[in-house]
Amino acid sequence: MAAAFLERCHPRTADFFRYWQSKRRSGMFPARADLDPIEMKPWLPGLVLVDVTPMPGQSPPYRLTYRLIGTGATSLRGQEGTGKRVQEAYFGNSLAEIMENYRLVIEERQIVYDGDRTLSENGAKLEAETLLLPLASDGSAIDMVVCYQEIEMVRPG
Repeated sequence: MAAAFLERCHPRTADFFRYWQSKRRSGMFPARADLDPIEMKPWLPGLVLVDVTPMPGQSPPYRLTYRLIGTGATSLRGQEGTGKRVQEAYFGNSLAEIMENYRLVIEERQIVYDGDRTLSENGAKLEAETLLLPLASDGSAIDMVVCYQEIEMVRPG
């Protein structure tokens, strides 16, 4: 799978994508159990795991809950978000954009790379890139999204 974002993203983001891709089985999506925390050590501060719980008849038809938010991703939010719904503890310029990114991963089964400039809780300008990747316990039905965030302060200049 060729991904155009690999040419412009941070090297750690590209490495995380390649790690995820290496865990795919016969073109199927990897499961959470396929990811090894020891192997993922370089990415842990920017790692976010989101549980996808089906909610038929609701809009959206699933609930998104943060299972794990790395220390770097937590500091951006200015709050501990583990156990909270995405709508309660997201990081980004727009909840609508965040929810659309998750929709693309879950419903359209796409890989989403989102790079933008945003403000932290203390008003500092940040260059942020987030990579959202599907996880599926059975290789097909997406039951979790793994995200990697790489954030850098924008220096005036």
